[in-house]
Amino acid sequence: MLQILKKRILAGCLALTVLTVSCSGCRTPSHLFSSVKLPKEQRSFDNYTEKLFTEELRQNTIHLHYTLADPKKFGIDSHKISLGSLSKKDWETSASSAENISAALDGFQYEALDTKQQLTHDILKDYCEQTLSSSDFYYYEEPLRPTTGIQSELPILLAEYAFQDPRDVTDYLALLTCIEDYFSQIARFEEEKSKEGLFMSDYAADAVIKACRTFTEHPKENYLIDTFQTRIDSMKNLSEEKKKLYKDQNRSLVEHAVIPSYQKLADTLKRLKGSGANDAGLCRFPKGKPYYESLVRHSTGSEKSIKQLQEMTKRQRSLDLAALQKLLAEHPNLAASKEPELIQKEPKEMLDHLLQAIQKDFYPAADSSYQLNYVHKSLEGTLAPAFYLTAPIDDISRNVIYLNKGSQYSGIQLFTTLAHEGFPGHLYQTTGSAQAGLAPIRALLNYPGYVEGWATYVEMLSYQYAGLTEDMAELLMRNQSALLSLYASIDMGIHYDGWNLADTIVFLKNFGITNRSTIQSMYELIVEEPSHYLKYYIGYLEFLELKEYAKDMLGSAYSDRNFHQAVIRIGPAPFKIVKNYFKDFYIQENP
Repeated sequence: MLQILKKRILAGCLALTVLTVSCSGCRTPSHLFSSVKLPKEQRSFDNYTEKLFTEELRQNTIHLHYTLADPKKFGIDSHKISLGSLSKKDWETSASSAENISAALDGFQYEALDTKQQLTHDILKDYCEQTLSSSDFYYYEEPLRPTTGIQSELPILLAEYAFQDPRDVTDYLALLTCIEDYFSQIARFEEEKSKEGLFMSDYAADAVIKACRTFTEHPKENYLIDTFQTRIDSMKNLSEEKKKLYKDQNRSLVEHAVIPSYQKLADTLKRLKGSGANDAGLCRFPKGKPYYESLVRHSTGSEKSIKQLQEMTKRQRSLDLAALQKLLAEHPNLAASKEPELIQKEPKEMLDHLLQAIQKDFYPAADSSYQLNYVHKSLEGTLAPAFYLTAPIDDISRNVIYLNKGSQYSGIQLFTTLAHEGFPGHLYQTTGSAQAGLAPIRALLNYPGYVEGWATYVEMLSYQYAGLTEDMAELLMRNQSALLSLYASIDMGIHYDGWNLADTIVFLKNFGITNRSTIQSMYELIVEEPSHYLKYYIGYLEFLELKEYAKDMLGSAYSDRNFHQAVIRIGPAPFKIVKNYFKDFYIQENP
């Protein structure tokens, strides 16, 4: 359940380090950067954030293309062809940029801004603080995580790169020429990590090497050739001669630039294997514990300490397990029940059903158009069971949901996964936040805890939309919540408390999980992807906590439908900020 384009503030203005899959709420600005009669301070603030937005997008072609369908409408006539930079100099420059942005924000008269501008101000300020707090952890970053790393996600971004006009095609081909240099930067970065004693474990290296080898196994049949040809053939404004020229150029670049870059990267990792000093959690590195704390804050959007998050997780697990025991005691037949049969069998049927079923608890979707694609076979072993590809902020109809046939999801598991990715999950949240008119700059600020927490929260609700009995829906939901809590506890146990495999085995034995092979795979995955599961589970718990806060505050004026709408209108942000603005947005949307 990945998303597209993970962002952090870096050099230039807001430059991005690593591409991953992300899903931030964004919008088409109503004024498209045109002159609007606003009070002077509000106009100055809009001008400043719009300048940040356009300057960042000019620095990275992938981000520009996936953020805007028509850059010219935003005043972007020219841009640099680049995949970004991983250099330490740019990393250090990012801290200076964050300081400059923070100082500029302090220069505005906060009280003169309207509520939405104050919200944007607070979020930008928080993002600058996060960047500065993580500035000492350059070598702790990892662009090659086995599941969410650049080696797996770049091919998807390239395969889905839309061709609206010939400029898109030439930009795309130019991007392919950048891959060799970009992967060389990654290789140098991994070599430097090795010298610092911070290189990945051997089993993590093996996973990334395998992904690279699989992608390059059949160069002449690589799917970047097929997908390019399909997109070119659909372009009506190109001559057949031009189409052939572009196809030949693409094939040559894939075979002689892209494939060799992956092969060289795999060779580098193979050579560096054995140099990793730690095959366990982050806390075993010199600065590992503070790095993990910083990473968790960014991943979850929660202000709570790790100890508080551990207690929060344990408490919810106890509630879920108690509810399960009560259900099974009152309805013992549930324990013997087979997996429930759903009326809907195909993904599109499920999504169409969800779109109708959520109407009672959610406002109508801002845009319900989408395309269902399947992950290429060569990537089935390295990508998540499903993910949503974010639409450009000026064309929110371009929504793509990817399914991974390798996961073999079906029935209720597929249904709830589609709720997570589609309605009322990522697709619903993204288009709904877009319709709310978020400032363009917020399209570049990713808050995984909000984004994945929302999708997990509505995934839990989706059991009640599947046509199950009330008891069966609650049983499955509570079980899923408890299962996710185990992953969250293990993540914090490994990376903060120093659990090894034996500790993980002892922990899971308490919950009846004893298969050593399964536990080892789980352990290694969590070592490789620190805080990955926390953005889902802690984000989910923060939404539950926010919901209780709203009920206590609003009393009889509370409704689930209006709660969901207010949260969507606020958009991705740290939960402290969401909470601070909740009442304002609830009242504005529901006077």
